[in-house]
Amino acid sequence: MANSSPAEVSKKDFDDLKQRCQIIFDADPSQRVNDFAIRRFLRAFKTVNDAFTAIIKYNNWRREFGVEKISENDAGVQAELATGKIKVLDHRDHLGRPIVYLAAKLHVAAERDRDELTRFIVFVLERACSRCEEEIIDNICIVFDLQDFALANMDYQFVKSLIWLLGKYYPERLGTCLIINSSYLFSGCWTVIRPW
Repeated sequence: MANSSPAEVSKKDFDDLKQRCQIIFDADPSQRVNDFAIRRFLRAFKTVNDAFTAIIKYNNWRREFGVEKISENDAGVQAELATGKIKVLDHRDHLGRPIVYLAAKLHVAAERDRDELTRFIVFVLERACSRCEEEIIDNICIVFDLQDFALANMDYQFVKSLIWLLGKYYPERLGTCLIINSSYLFSGCWTVIRPW
């Protein structure tokens, strides 16, 4: 079984980063992130300075992108939910992580609106992360189901956006990514995606 516990950060680095963030949090409480998030940013960005910069950018992005305003009532979110191609499952994986399930066959790259799809990805990530029990495990499991996958379903821009969002604004949130029911057709796509 793989080790599911995240790498520890040094107490000194954690205390330094928390102290630096506290100044910002005191000035603008909407920018507050919890101790679990501070640890995730520190693990992902390695140094106190880089983690602090990433937290500031994260909070600015959340405000500018309107993350708090994205809801199930948005027309674009409702349209994407209706397709059933991406959903947060009610059950968890064997380590207790929330599961984001993506049925690739239900996604047609040529028929998607990039901005609406990005908003929907953020909605799904927010929903999955809100289901994390951070004291136990603070990352998620993403399952790509490639049953009946065709080239029309391959959306490199979607995959790049997902990777970019996870790395920049949801650091250390991806616990595992599973690709199931993969066909030989996907192997060509994988050679493009793998280096990202």
